[in-house]
Amino acid sequence: MIVISIIGLDQFVVGDYSRAHTSNLAEIFEVMEDDVNFEAPQTMIFHQGAEQTSWQTVVIVRAPRSAEILESKAAEYLLRTLKEVSINVEIIFEYYEESHHYEFVNEEYPRYMEGTGMAEIHEGFADDEDYEDDEEADPRDRADLDYNDEHQIYLGDAFAGHEEELEHSCGCDDDDCDCGHHHHH
Repeated sequence: MIVISIIGLDQFVVGDYSRAHTSNLAEIFEVMEDDVNFEAPQTMIFHQGAEQTSWQTVVIVRAPRSAEILESKAAEYLLRTLKEVSINVEIIFEYYEESHHYEFVNEEYPRYMEGTGMAEIHEGFADDEDYEDDEEADPRDRADLDYNDEHQIYLGDAFAGHEEELEHSCGCDDDDCDCGHHHHH
């Protein structure tokens, strides 16, 4: 199992990179494609307090010791291809003894889920026929709101039951008065 952790790039960029380069990396490492996985931790790289996303990318390749002889070829490929999505790229190889790798694969299911994952779900959202970009968000759709909590914003009709009282709040009974209020009768 080879795990390529890419820190400092957006997870969707890593997903796209994984889709495009798994096959070539499996060939370089002389393993099956099923043995190459990518990790896109939701972390950021900082240097002297400045966030470095897509500017400084750190790649950590975890591979079995037997892959060490292929390191320079893999490093050259990763550097050449990752410079398309990052300004600076740094790679660290970490090796483990194969006797320290364990796994369970449930034979009742495919090894990996098919499809392209989160990025495609994200991109497909705008294609959803129920989605209208110009619709106003309705705060009542928020499941995290508790309508019995006095500290939350009231989403109902604040004037319900007070129409009659508001109708003559200026003190006059004339629909055509000069008070400036609109009277309902």
